[in-house]
Amino acid sequence: MSSLAVLLALLAAFANAAASVLQRRAVMQQTESEEPPRVRRVGSAAARLVRLLRRPFWLAGAAALGLSAGFQAGALAVGSLSVVQPLMATELLFTLLLGTFVFHHRPGGLTWLSFLMLASGLALFLTAAGPSTGDSTGQAGVWLPVAACAVAAVAVLGVLGRMFRGAVSAAVLGLGTATCFACTAALMKEVTGRVPESAAAVFGTGYLYAACGAGLLSMLLLQGTLRAGSLAASQPSLTLGDALVSVALGGVLFGERVALGSHPVTAVAGIGLLVAGTVGLSLSPAVAGDWDAARPPAGTARGGGR
Repeated sequence: MSSLAVLLALLAAFANAAASVLQRRAVMQQTESEEPPRVRRVGSAAARLVRLLRRPFWLAGAAALGLSAGFQAGALAVGSLSVVQPLMATELLFTLLLGTFVFHHRPGGLTWLSFLMLASGLALFLTAAGPSTGDSTGQAGVWLPVAACAVAAVAVLGVLGRMFRGAVSAAVLGLGTATCFACTAALMKEVTGRVPESAAAVFGTGYLYAACGAGLLSMLLLQGTLRAGSLAASQPSLTLGDALVSVALGGVLFGERVALGSHPVTAVAGIGLLVAGTVGLSLSPAVAGDWDAARPPAGTARGGGR
């Protein structure tokens, strides 16, 4: 396991969390300064977006998002997909920590316990799995059937998710979104593996453009997932689905191998802690509640004017 890949993956997760928290703070600031909904003009969405672009928090979040993409690409270039994507699950931990400082909400005991379980589960799983690096690029003959299966899986999960409501819908859509995110990461690894070859190997093939399309689709699917139900329903399938699908893609596409059979007890314990920690964080009031909601100034009644 490459130490550099682990470091870059953690930096990518941290930057992604920073982007979410900073841009959420910018949206809150704008919401607080806007007129009440009953007097807002129709078609003002574009104007609100332009105003967001002028807010330092939003711009800082956009810069953090760019850094996250760079760190993730670097991690995938020097490490295996089976290591990088599971480590990206630490974004939830970093979001909680950064949100604590930005929104001034202190997590409770359940939150910290879940935090430790998720971190410990990741460490145990990666130690037990011991993923090999594998190849830097995959075979075109393998990519095509894998891509077809992935598209079919995302489509089926999307249809199934629309057939249900509430928590079930959010969980099913979350799994489809996680599959799309894992495919985006696999395409990013393919692109970074082709960089040493030539510019034509990067820009003259469809992998780069497929990665951009898959990334955009992932973000769109994520919005639908978050609207479908609570974070407690969607986050476990998002976090664990991304990690497990990435391990599978790493093995099929890049020849990465995991040795779960060598340490079955450690592997099962790690997966169990991952599940428990993810569910615990999702159910925690610090994440599932209004932890990032604006607090009225001291002495001001809730709902009162300034």
